[in-house]
This record gives sequence, C-alpha cells and structure tokens, in this order.
Amino acid sequence: MPISVRQARYFIAAADFGQVSLAAKELNISQSAVTTAIKQLEETLGVTLFSRVASGVHLTAEGARFLSHARNIIAAVNEAAQSPLRVDTGTAGRVRIGLTYTVAGYFMPRHHARFLRSYPQIEIELAELPRNAIEHRLVEGDLDMAVILVSNLRNKEAIGFETLFRSHRRLWVPPGHHLLSAQSVTMADVAAEPYIMLTVDEAAQTAGSYWTQYGLSPNVVFHTASVEAVRSMVAAGMGVTILSDMVYRPWSLEGQRIEKRSVDADIPTMDVGVAWNRTRPISHATQTVIDFMNTSFSGGLH
Repeated sequence: MPISVRQARYFIAAADFGQVSLAAKELNISQSAVTTAIKQLEETLGVTLFSRVASGVHLTAEGARFLSHARNIIAAVNEAAQSPLRVDTGTAGRVRIGLTYTVAGYFMPRHHARFLRSYPQIEIELAELPRNAIEHRLVEGDLDMAVILVSNLRNKEAIGFETLFRSHRRLWVPPGHHLLSAQSVTMADVAAEPYIMLTVDEAAQTAGSYWTQYGLSPNVVFHTASVEAVRSMVAAGMGVTILSDMVYRPWSLEGQRIEKRSVDADIPTMDVGVAWNRTRPISHATQTVIDFMNTSFSGGLH
C-alpha cells in the first residue's frame, strides 16, 4: 500500500503533539482516524513508529528518521500545489536574509535549497546574527528580510512579520526518569529537578518569563549556548530542560536516548517567521522569497 499524504499529515501531528488525542483535536478528526493512519503507515513501512507510554506516544528511532521524510512529503505536495504561482521565471535579483542561530541550524537549510532549485536566477545572501542586530539591520536597510524567531521580535512598529509555524516547548528527560510516568507534570515538578539552561537565541530570557509567571525559578546546574550540549547532558541524566520541538531529537551525539513530554503549564510556543522593514519598498525578488516561504512551507503547529 503506498503512503498517502493524509497518513503523513496525521503521523506528523501525532509526533509533534506527543498524544494522539491532541493530534486529532488539532486536525479536527476522530482519534481513531489518527490511530488507523499510523497503524497503516507502520504496516506499510514494516517498522514501529511510536512507542506507547502513559503520557502519550514517543517516536522510536525509526519513527524519528521517518519524520523528516514525512515533512518533506508534505512540503513537496504543497510546493506542487503552488507551482502555478511560480510561472514568472524571469524574476532575478539579490536578497539579503538575516537568520538567527536556531533558524540557521534547524529550519532554513532545506527551504533554502528548495528555493534555489525553483529560482536559480535569484541570489540569496545569508547572514547569521543575533536578533537585535537583525532588527537593526532591517531598519537601516542593510538586510532585505529575515527568517527569525518572531516570538522574540521587539520592534514591531518598524518591522512587519508573518508567522510560518509555532513550535511547542516540552520537557526533555532521560529514559526512565520518574516524571515520564507521572500523571501530569507541573512547573513545580520541573523546578525540583536539576536544570540545563540553553542561552542561545534569548532562550534563557524566554524561559525566565514563563518561570516568573508561576513564581518559580529553575534549579540551573549548567548554562550553555549549545543545543547539542543540552541534548547530551539530558541524555546522560545530568538534568532536564524545556525546549521546543523544532530542536528536539530523540538521540544525543553519543547515541543516548532523550524523551520528551508535555508540561501542564502555559508555556509559550517558539514562533518562526519572516520579517521585513514596513517603511521601505520590498523588491520583487524579496517578495518572491517571502511568498515562497509562506506558500511552500508545510505549515501547521510543530
């Protein structure tokens, strides 16, 4: 049986939300429809995509590998559906794009490659910069646009933006951690654990805002600007962390497992989007990039 777009969408939703019931609610379908689609996928692929646990579902190693393929399937379908919009092959020019660290490492590469295949006559110049530097350069006209964490955007008066997707933040723990079997996990539960704090892309400031909301603070045992360091330390049992699904991977560089689960708290999503200067004219080439990101991205809550 061939893999269907519907199966891929349902699988991605279940992987992103970590619970079949939440995936079904987001897709506005029955829970049994999601379960059936995943079962059919597993039968077609001949592997188990999820392990079932008390808190929901977790990707297996095979499931984690298939997830990137599933996202590519949906992106390709969306790109094909929008192909009539891209008949203007004469568009040319140079577009200077600012990227923040997380976007550069975990989001932009595959979209950049697909754009160049569609518009080889448009030159893309990428620059990785801190968010405040990107905002400054957009205002000054030194950048044409940016792909950044728009949830961190400050100068919304001068800078326009559109959100491409929202990535949920969840708790990362090592296998066998006692919070995996808890009926629910609160911020107070997390505060009682040693915590690995990521500092890159203002992650520490963002974390501080939602910790303060609950009158709590994490028991930070280590600060690092490296997502891979966080991954390795959590997998090794040195502490836990709360980070977005976009940067989550089920394995550390050393091959140790990392589990994730939702926290019963109002934790903001990490929003990735495109941004530009509201007060300056947008070139045709820049608008082409913005339209491409909006129309060809697979979309949804990740």
